[in-house]
Amino acid sequence: MTRNLKIALGILVIAVLVGVLSLRGLHRRIQHLGESEAAEEQARREVLAPPISTPTDVKVKAKIFWAAGTDKVAPVEIELALSADPVQRAKQVLHALMTNPPTPGQRTIPADAALLDFYILPDGTSIADFSDALSSETPSGILSEQMTVDSIARTLENNVSSLRRLKILIHGQEMETLAGHVDLTGFFDLNPPAPPITPPQPSQPAAPTPPPATSAPTGGANP
Repeated sequence: MTRNLKIALGILVIAVLVGVLSLRGLHRRIQHLGESEAAEEQARREVLAPPISTPTDVKVKAKIFWAAGTDKVAPVEIELALSADPVQRAKQVLHALMTNPPTPGQRTIPADAALLDFYILPDGTSIADFSDALSSETPSGILSEQMTVDSIARTLENNVSSLRRLKILIHGQEMETLAGHVDLTGFFDLNPPAPPITPPQPSQPAAPTPPPATSAPTGGANP
């Protein structure tokens, strides 16, 4: 092996080592950056929507509906401390939906969105008032908008049984659409009441069958 070839191989080995070390350092920096962004996002969510705790909280298995693909939502069962009060309970499950998706790809509500208010009317109509970010940061499109609405509606329906329908407001105002497609001027059905059960009617006794008619006996002539 010539001297020049040895020098070239040495330079090549050094270059490879430098490259490997550089890649490792870059990987660490990217990982650290991702962790920092996740921590900042979590801190921002806690400021926008702090956890809700009430004296009647009891740990239960709640069903939270997150994205399951590009066009549908599916329930994920998690343990949550939920209130006996329907309004507070609804806020708690929506907080979980908005802040704790299992993976970033399962998020259905923008990270900056916040629930401003929630109340229930006597007829079971629920009103959920969200910040502007729900409308401005939800990707425009029928599928993405429908998933956002479905995740909210199904999460409420499966965890607060007294709700009958849902109205979504944006910053206290009724919007024509969420982000250009899904209609928000109406209501979304929740827990529709079961149809009334009609008791079986008692069977009527059959009318008695009249006896067959008989002919009168014919009398004989007197002698």
